[in-house]
Amino acid sequence: KKYTEQKFGAHVATQARQLLVSTFFGVALTLGLHWYKGLIIGLAIQTIMGPLNLLENPLAKCVLMGGGLQGAAEKKIFGEKEREELTSDDEIVDASGNAVVLKKVAKNEKKEKRNFEDILLDTWDAGAEADIGPLMAALNKSNINYRTEESGWTPIMIMSAIGVKQTTSAMRQMKSLGADPAITDGEGWNALHWAAFHGSVDGAKFLVSETGYGGINLGLDEVTDKDGKTALEHAKAEGNDAVAKVISDAISAKSAEGETVKDEGLRKRK
Repeated sequence: KKYTEQKFGAHVATQARQLLVSTFFGVALTLGLHWYKGLIIGLAIQTIMGPLNLLENPLAKCVLMGGGLQGAAEKKIFGEKEREELTSDDEIVDASGNAVVLKKVAKNEKKEKRNFEDILLDTWDAGAEADIGPLMAALNKSNINYRTEESGWTPIMIMSAIGVKQTTSAMRQMKSLGADPAITDGEGWNALHWAAFHGSVDGAKFLVSETGYGGINLGLDEVTDKDGKTALEHAKAEGNDAVAKVISDAISAKSAEGETVKDEGLRKRK
């Protein structure tokens, strides 16, 4: 059987337009013949058959007798199929009549990956207003360092940058699952680059503080991206002064600690 690939809303609009045109044409033709030739029989037939033909249309039947279009997609009023319901005997074409080749997707592992990636990217898209509950619930030790297919983004990168109120507690939970802030994405950014560029103070604090990742000890601040920029340079370039201060203070504290250790070593040798 041949199926045309089309969005449900677009198909409804097409069906409604065809129904209106055919109904109007039938009425106009009957009235015209009645007016011009005085044919009463045609008018009588149209009066009876018009409503019957209308009720045979799946769209009209759904609207008039099925409670409206709410839930119409689930009812499959046009005899349509979802992609996963299609068989090898079905032929699929687009609106122009060109054959559509459907990609085969593994039912288990790849579907789970796609679903997790959707949750991850939806969280990113929502930014500071994101509901992180679905993402946090979906995280486990096996996917905590999952990288998106296109750009290599990880959960800790996104949480470091979006600026939600629960940033610190969420990152602490991710850390307990084994999230690695040193992983870099397709642009060469690690989690600190993300926090610096997007201005997430809480994300930067957790990454560099000793109560968080201790990122200065991990060298997160020293990593340069494809453009040769460190996280601190991105923070300054974007005008994210509060984040720049967090990183600078952490670097200074580490340097001061090193100088103190060095002085103590010299005194001992004396």
